[in-house]
This record gives sequence, structure tokens and C-alpha cells, in this order.
Amino acid sequence: MAGGRALDDERSAKALRAEPIEGLRNEVNLLGALLGDVLREQGGTELFDLVEWARLQSITGRTVGNMSDAFRGLLARLEEASDEEIFGLVRAFGIFFHLINLAEQHHRVRTLRQRERQERALHESLEEAFLTLRDRGVEPDRVKELLDDLLLFPVLTAHPSETRRRTVLQRLAALGQLIQQLDDTRLSPRERDWLFDRLREEITLLWQTAETRLARPTPLDEVRSTIAILAGPIYDVVPFFRRALRRAILRAYPELTSEALWNRLPIRIGSWVGGDRDGNPAVTAAVTEATARLMREAILRRYLEEVVDLRRALSVSARLRGASDELMATIDQERERLGFAPVRAWADEPYRRMLGLIEERLRRTERGEQGGYAGPEEFATHLKVMADSLRQHEGHWIADGRLADLIARVDVFGFHLAELEIRQDAARYREALAELFALVGCAGYEAMPSDEREHLVLTRLEQGVFGLPRGALSPDTREVLATFDAIGRIQRLSGERACHTVIVSMTREPADVLGTVVLAREAGLIDFATDGAVRHCRIDVVPLFEQIAELDRCDQILARLLANPIYRTVVRLRGNQQEVMLGYSDSNKDGGYVSSNWRIYRAQERLAEVARQFGAQLRLFYGRGGAIGRGGGPMGRAIRARPAAARRPVLKTTEQGEVIFARYSDPAIALRHWEQMTHASIGSLGSDPDPSMPESWYRMMEQLATWSQEAYERLVKDEPTFVRFFTSATPFPELASLNLASRPVARRGSPESGLCFADLRAIPWVFSWTQTRVNLPGWYGLGTALERALAAGEESTLREMYYRWPFFEMLLDNAQISLATADMLIAECYATLAGDDGWIAERIAEEYQRAVRTILAVTGQCELLERSPILARLVRLRNPYVDVLHACQIVLLRRYRAGAGKGERQSRLLDAIHHSINAIAAGLQTTG
Repeated sequence: MAGGRALDDERSAKALRAEPIEGLRNEVNLLGALLGDVLREQGGTELFDLVEWARLQSITGRTVGNMSDAFRGLLARLEEASDEEIFGLVRAFGIFFHLINLAEQHHRVRTLRQRERQERALHESLEEAFLTLRDRGVEPDRVKELLDDLLLFPVLTAHPSETRRRTVLQRLAALGQLIQQLDDTRLSPRERDWLFDRLREEITLLWQTAETRLARPTPLDEVRSTIAILAGPIYDVVPFFRRALRRAILRAYPELTSEALWNRLPIRIGSWVGGDRDGNPAVTAAVTEATARLMREAILRRYLEEVVDLRRALSVSARLRGASDELMATIDQERERLGFAPVRAWADEPYRRMLGLIEERLRRTERGEQGGYAGPEEFATHLKVMADSLRQHEGHWIADGRLADLIARVDVFGFHLAELEIRQDAARYREALAELFALVGCAGYEAMPSDEREHLVLTRLEQGVFGLPRGALSPDTREVLATFDAIGRIQRLSGERACHTVIVSMTREPADVLGTVVLAREAGLIDFATDGAVRHCRIDVVPLFEQIAELDRCDQILARLLANPIYRTVVRLRGNQQEVMLGYSDSNKDGGYVSSNWRIYRAQERLAEVARQFGAQLRLFYGRGGAIGRGGGPMGRAIRARPAAARRPVLKTTEQGEVIFARYSDPAIALRHWEQMTHASIGSLGSDPDPSMPESWYRMMEQLATWSQEAYERLVKDEPTFVRFFTSATPFPELASLNLASRPVARRGSPESGLCFADLRAIPWVFSWTQTRVNLPGWYGLGTALERALAAGEESTLREMYYRWPFFEMLLDNAQISLATADMLIAECYATLAGDDGWIAERIAEEYQRAVRTILAVTGQCELLERSPILARLVRLRNPYVDVLHACQIVLLRRYRAGAGKGERQSRLLDAIHHSINAIAAGLQTTG
């Protein structure tokens, strides 16, 4: 299992004990050997031998034998195996992938550290970004402006694509910390033995820990899991980012002093967890308020821990260095406010005295008592008074150390931890408005033409609130209004930043946005003067465009909104900024890979032009997932591929489900992720402006998008048996019972009662195709489009587009990743589960071959990922091990769906299928 060698050969754990662990291969060998020891002990020799046979059978098929024969031989052997044997295989290979994923993550950190020791700046680092600006002749004043504009805004979501329980993530985090210690050359032989014992202990714990949940998590379960990341590694990485940014700027621009730079750290953190109710009836107003309270409690606890640590550390004596008059006056004021007598032991230590008072005020804030802080600004002011005093008395190293780190954290996290965003389907708001209007004599709101709905909501804004008693409303409408009430209470508790964004998903017309303003006004979040003018607005209404038709006309919708005087005033009151969200997942499911990407590209250009015409500032929010079919792929590549009109040094994007642990579980990886995002965001500043794209390229992309969408829709929308094939040839029905998240996997209906294409949610749609190695959302239709263009003699145009246009390069290179990780032989075996509908797999395989052939023709490669050899090698190394898991899952699905056992056995089979889903996700390092 380890490195292509048997687990019981000369590189056993015993033999590796005495060796230094150098490089990824040795680390993987060691972890595989330790897992082998655990397998023998926990599962017996029979399981160990079966694991080794399956491993060698698959490796032989992928390397020197016939892949088809080897895989079918694997299937035949597993058909004879017991349920328990197959379950043991699934667990063994799943845990192996967890271990090598940790080893690869550690190797990445190790490699980064080695590269940082080089004299030149690390590629895609903050230092490289600012040194590049200097080399381009960007002046220091322009850099200051850049820092004012720069903003990274990751938004964490709870989409059902993180298959691992929080308990499993905790076990993996513990293993990850132990793996990091393998590099420590200072360990004595005895300490090294202890480390190996701890590794074996944690691997055994992982083996004995169920990876699947017994019950579907509640929204607050998801909130607590997210808080563990927010108040853990994300909180921890902020100081590293602050220091890295400061170091990078001062290396390139030493004339810029730190005081001029740190008025604001360019990081804000958002979260949908506990606020996203789109399609999730379990997320209520009460849940949202509870979420805000839990996040507030978590961040206050972290602040208290730091203040206590600083109080212990800052033993600066006033006799030796003195303190500022401002600090001493603040101490007296706070002591009087709190009724505290001086602490005699700290009489000569003003910073400890101040921190003791700050600690007490934080505790009162936590308990909601008199004397607590009114908000984070007052807390930050006290910290800055201390920092200023230290700088005035030869203590700048102290001021710029942990104290400055805490100030930066307060700037980022406030008293809210993350900005809780509300998302709801526009249809829910239309239903609520229809009821409100009907009760005041205007029935038929939902059936009205779009322009009449728009006129009606504008008239209501001019007339005032409905003012209807809540008891007269239906429970659904009361819940909609209660959500807006909750926003107001959260803001009063933790400040406006705590919750101010309302995202209107499936926005189709201006009335969807204006109607949200009407509902917010009912809760007092928008205040009108007696003359009808908007006086104050405490929310940002964000339209989310996520269908092909709406992406095509989103600029028209925005133009109508900004042309309206009332709404234009609302935007001005929100800093003259309009945020618009663009959704990759649903647009991909609606129109396919090429059309989705192209429509979003054009939407960015057109939206930017509308904002320019109306003198408003546009902020784009990208709704990306982890998989290529949901807007995933290398983040830097995606940022550089944005159209010139959208290239502001502002990046707001979702961090969804399964990518959160991968990107944020280790502060070093999180820092690298933020550095790469920043590097790409500011990379175009000071460079030559992009040459205008030839009109022929735009025409070509329009044609490619049209051809691709037609091919895609012929398969998924026009073929009457397609949904039946999809639910049979993938584990989609079993995903519904996996208890991944609190949100259902389908909009309406269920796999048992029957589904149509519109019922399928984008995330489990992509997830299911990933499990079967088809990856259809990440490429389907592209081959047909390219083939038609090539047949029309456009090869030179396509090649020029690929080599000169970052967007088209990204489009083809991301598709290469999807195609290279797909496997049509595996997909064909899954298709046997679909019976008579299995012929659809042949159409998919034909389009796959068409896509591979045409991409190679356009890019000039001989094989996929030829220019990404490291990625190609990783795919090849993982394939044999994932093959075993696919064979296990196919056999388990066949047994389960045949009803091979009743009652308890069926439950065990379903549990094994769920574990296989987790294991394949770990092996492919992606879900949906």
C-alpha cells in the first residue's frame, strides 16, 4: 500500500523507526507501514492479505497489464467476498488516503519553507507581488492607494460536500501535528519511539472511529464545526498574514513606514453557515440569532485568552521606561469606571494594570453586564493607546509584536468573528410579498408581469410600511419577516458588520431586489423620511445571478435598479457600492461547462460597464465550489482570467464545504492560500493594459458556448431517460441518506419518489459524477464545440486564443484536470447498474474522447496535463488505489439495490456504501 511496495516488506515500520524521514515518499512509506501494522492487529491476516492482493492487482493493471482485465478481475473477486471483507477494504484504503493527504499537505509546507530560504522571493508570494510592482515603476503613493482598495473576503459555507465528520477531522488534525514532528532531527531515539507509538495510537483511533454520521447534522452542528475553523486556524493565521504583508511591502518600499500601512488589514471573513436558508427549512431566524451569539462568544473567548497572555508577558516597568500620559489617564478612567482598587503588585507595571482592566471589561462584555465594551472599536482603542505608549518609550518591538497581532485580529473579527450573511431564494420573498399585498387589497402579485411587480413595490416604498399584525400572517411569511428582525437584533448585539448582507438567490428581475428592500423596511433596517427620501440603510441587498438566462441579462436588471432614484439612494448610503454575486454551480448545471464560464465572463464585463455609467462601485462576489464543475480549480488562474473590467484588487469568494479543511486546517497552508489570492489580485497593477480582445475571439466564444450548451442540453434535458440513468449509474440516491449536511440533496421530491432534472441540486449533481469518475460537469459539451470550430478551419484562432487569452487558457486547462481525473472504464462499469439505460454511458464516452482529442489538437500536447507533470504524476499514483474503492462501491451498490439482505444487513450495506463515498472523496481529494 505504501509507495507501491508491500506493507510487510523490508520497509516495515520497525525498519523505518531508526531512519530520518526525508521527503514525501519516505513519509508515505512509513505511514503505509504503520497502517499495515494496525490492519494486521485490528482486522487479522486475512484482511491484510486481501488488501495487498487488491492493491497489487490494481497497480499491475494500471502499469504493466491490461487495465480492463485487471479491473474486471477485481470486480469478480469482490463479488465473491463477504460484506465484511469489502467493508474492511473500504476502510483500509480510505484511511490510507487520509494519511497520504496529510503527508502531501506536510510536504507542501516543508517545500514552502525550503523555498523561502532562497534569496529570491517565493513564487506567488506577497514579496514577489510587491517587488514586481516596484520593478514596474509603481510609486509608493500608488501602493498606499492599493492597500486602501485591497480586500480578500473569503466566505465559508456549509454546502453538503464535506463528507467527513468533525470527529474525523479532529483525528486527522491530531495526526497532522504528529506527522510534522517526523522532520525534527533533534528527537532522541526514545522520543522517536514515543512519536511512533503516538502515530500508531492515532491510526488505531481512526480505524475504530466511524466516518459516517448516525443522524443528519443540524444547522447549529454545522455552525459549531465552522466556528472551530474560524476561531482556530483562521484566527491563528491573521498575524502571520499581517507580518508577511508588512515584510513584503517594506522590502520593496522601505520608505513606507508601518504606521502608514496598518490602519486596516485587508482581510474580512464571512460565513453563510447558520444564515443560508436557500432550500434549507432548518435554518430559521432563531438559528441565525443563535449562530451570531455562538460566534460572538467564541471570539470573545479568544480575545480573553490573548489579553491574559499579554498581561503575563508585558512586565514593562514604569521606573525603567515610563509610560505615556494618555495611558496613565486611561488607566485611571477605567479603574474609576469599574470601581477597581489598584493592584499593588502591578503598581510599577502600567501595561499589566491596563490589561487587567481590559480583561475585566471583556468579561463583562461576555456576560452582557454594565461596564462591558460597547463595541470592538473601544477595545481596539485601548490596545492602540498601549501600543502608542510603548513606541514612545523605546518599546516598538513590543508594540509591533503580539500586541499588534491582537489589534489586527480585532480589526478583522470585531465582536462577531465572521460576517454572517443571509441567503434566500427570491421565490420565498415573492410569496411573502404576495401575501402582504393581498392583505392590503392588491391580490395576484406573483402572477403579475415583471414591470407591474416592479411598479407595485416602488409604490409601496413611497407609501410606507405595511404595518400588519404578525399574527394575521402565515407561518412562512412570519418567518421571512422574522429573519429581517433577527438581522436588526444581531446588529444591536455585535455591530452592523456582524450581519448586513442579504443575498437574493435566483434573482430574475428588479422587483426581486426591490421587494427585498420592502421587506427589510418592515423590520426597520431601512429608514425613510416623511418626504419619502431614504435616510438610513443598514443592509446590503445582493442579487445572485445563477442561471444562463439571467446571466445574459443581469446588466439590464442592474441598470434598471440603479436608474431608480430610491434604490440609487440606498446604494449611496451603502458607500456607493453595489455587490453582485455570480453563481458557477447552478449555471453550470443549467447550461454546461463552457456556457457557464463564458456567460459569467461576459456578465462581469457588462455589469462593470453599467456600474461605471451610473457612477457606482461594483463588487463582484464569486460563488465557487471545490470541483471544476462548480467553478473550482487553481484560484490564481481563475483570478488572472477575469476580464480587465473586473480586475480590482478585491476578491470576495466562497470557500465551500470540502475545501475548508484543505485550505485552513494548517495555518501555513492558509497563509499560502491568502498570499496566492493577494498576488493574483494585485498582479495586473502597473502592467501594460490588456490589449483589446479581437472581436473574432468574442464571436468564437459565443459560438463555442452555444454549440457546447446545445450538446449538453441534448443529453441532460432532452433525453427522457437521462435522470433515471443518472440516479441509477451513480450513488446519488445513497448520498441522500449520507447525512452530509442539514440541507436536503434535492429541491423537491426524493430519489425514491422520482425526480426531474430541475429537482437535482447542483452540489450532489457534481458530487455524484465525481464519485463515478465521469466528472461530466467539468467538460461535457466542450469536445463538440471545439470539433465544430476545428472543422470550420478555426484551429489557428483557437490556438491563438489559448496562448494569448488567460480566460480561454483557464477554460481548457481546467477541463484538462476534469478529463485527466475521469476514467471511462470505471464509468462504464458504473453504467451497468443502470440496466437498459446504460447506453447513455456510450454517448458520454464518445464526448469524452472528442474532448480529449480536440483539446490536444488546440493546445499542441500529446497527452493531457503534459505541461503539468507533477499533477499528472499525482493522478497516476493515486489511480490504482482509487480503483479498488470504485470496485468495492459498485459491488456494494449492486447488493444493496438488489435487496440482497433485509433489515440489519441492508443497514450494514448502506453504511459500507457511505464509507466508500467518503473514501473515494479522500482519494480524489474532491467531492462536489
